[in-house]
Amino acid sequence: MADLHSEFGTFHDKVALSSSKKASLRTSRDAIRDRIRKHFIEVLKVDPPKFHAQGSFTMVTTMNPLDGEFDIDDGVYLQHLDPHDSSKWPTPETVHGWIIDAIDDHTDEKPIDKRTCVRVQYAGQYHVDLPSYAKLNGDYMLAVKGDAGWHRSDPKAITDWFKKRVKQNGEQFRRIVRYLKAWTDYQSGKRGKMPNGLIMTVLASDCFCADARDDVSLANTAAAIKRAVTPVFCVRNPTDTSEEITRRLTDEQKSRFQAAITDLAADGAAAVAEKSRKKASKLWQGQLGDRFPLIDEEDSKDEDRKKEDANRLAAFFVSTKPPKPWAFQ
Repeated sequence: MADLHSEFGTFHDKVALSSSKKASLRTSRDAIRDRIRKHFIEVLKVDPPKFHAQGSFTMVTTMNPLDGEFDIDDGVYLQHLDPHDSSKWPTPETVHGWIIDAIDDHTDEKPIDKRTCVRVQYAGQYHVDLPSYAKLNGDYMLAVKGDAGWHRSDPKAITDWFKKRVKQNGEQFRRIVRYLKAWTDYQSGKRGKMPNGLIMTVLASDCFCADARDDVSLANTAAAIKRAVTPVFCVRNPTDTSEEITRRLTDEQKSRFQAAITDLAADGAAAVAEKSRKKASKLWQGQLGDRFPLIDEEDSKDEDRKKEDANRLAAFFVSTKPPKPWAFQ
């Protein structure tokens, strides 16, 4: 079998965030936090919010997207609202307005007021999403614009769940999540929008297949995901099973993903079974894109394998060939 574990290491280095990018994100995040704290204290005259990073940045699964713009989520936890009575709470629209006023001129681009967060855009680089929360009778409530209003949501629980899974499965599990997110990023450009990072993370967790080699682990995990989403594609929040996190996917998007994961599972199995590392790399590159290294020529590992096969074949014929009569003379 073609062993491309080292090539996956090269691919991982390309899709994972560098230390310098992580540092830049932290600097931007901290500056935004300072602006928001100052606004709440000096303008709103209330206790400043606390903050908690969430999502892929906290899980350490953020990757470099093909469009070059990555993001982080930083939860804004309001401290001045009554934790036992929400009747006097402001509307989510009002809360979003506070955040926008606090960071309005922080970058050259205007903040974007989205349904579940306020987005601070760093043109052509990255963006910081700022969802707002308050605590009500022990539950975290997310400020969502529109009919949804304030509703229960606890991203901290998701982060804790993921860290526990990494502790159980090891760092290979985290790499497999990154590979799958990089795969959906590439496939989105070819087929159309793929499921988000949380859905892929939960599927990876439910279907993870460990192996000494990353290529084998990804191939087997993809095959397990294929079985899990066929014929019904339904993924639930691992910390609140009453919530179906695939509910916003259309039937077309679900069918698209089912077809895509079927192809990944097939090509992954073929690549692992392939004797030629060159051919195996072509199969993986077809699924993961040009960032996956292509082995242009049959390399020394393939040549060594051919020699080993020839030696084994020769040894077999020697062992099975009957002795000649004159051998006893």
